Amino acid sequence: MKESTRATLLLVATALIWSSGGLAVKLVDVSPMAITGVRGAISALTILLMTRGALNLRPTPARLTAAFCYAGLLLGYVVAMKMTTAANAILLAYTAPMYVALLAPRLLGEPTRPRDWLFVLVMLCGMVLFFLDRVSTMGFWGNIIAVGTGMFYAAFTLSMRAQKDASPLESVVLGNLITAAIGLPFLFWEGLPDASGWLGLAYLGIVQQGLSMGLYAWAIKRLGALEAILIMTLEPILNPVWVALGYGEIPGLWSLIGGAVVLGAVTLRGMSGALARPAQTA
Repeated sequence: MKESTRATLLLVATALIWSSGGLAVKLVDVSPMAITGVRGAISALTILLMTRGALNLRPTPARLTAAFCYAGLLLGYVVAMKMTTAANAILLAYTAPMYVALLAPRLLGEPTRPRDWLFVLVMLCGMVLFFLDRVSTMGFWGNIIAVGTGMFYAAFTLSMRAQKDASPLESVVLGNLITAAIGLPFLFWEGLPDASGWLGLAYLGIVQQGLSMGLYAWAIKRLGALEAILIMTLEPILNPVWVALGYGEIPGLWSLIGGAVVLGAVTLRGMSGALARPAQTA
């Protein structure tokens, strides 16, 4: 199997895992800051155990930039998820491909081709359709935070891609430690969760952020920034599916049409990218 194909499949698996985060966050009955703090601490420990502590956490500009952007992404996403609807939070966060398309050529030297702009446009149109019957003016500040989350997500993707010749996992660990330092005090100020809450937090830290980031860090070194973030738009399509199954929010007809549009765009973009690359072995 080609290494690029394997990276694409691992990113799809990552999107599947990340998409479960919205439901888990909704079901854990503690504040968003406490959720982020506990998840960050558990995720950092998980990654350190996975790598047997063989990480160089010495700060570098790219590493620190990615770490702070990752912390902003984690904090913003959970806060927005609690303050506004899950649909609003995930839709506005996934404006990130637009920023990546604008900045990748200048910051990474990775050209944004006309077909990339076409796929970004189709993807965004599909996402608007997906949430057409859910976007509202409620949760104004939650929506503002979600927009900021999209900016952090784009900056994180670009910073991680800039470390393609190094190990980007260090940035993830540092970012998780930053969120742990910010969020853990809220857990003790507001009270501890019940047993089901701890189970949800363990899942968020070990699987949803810990194991999945190991997959993401390996794949992001082998795919372009825009291609990677387009594949990851599978997350906002699948996120409402889990919410519908576990939380009772059923998507409408426009949502189903929008989901089909985005899935089709991501699939076609991945296929066209694979066909355009020269054959290489793993």
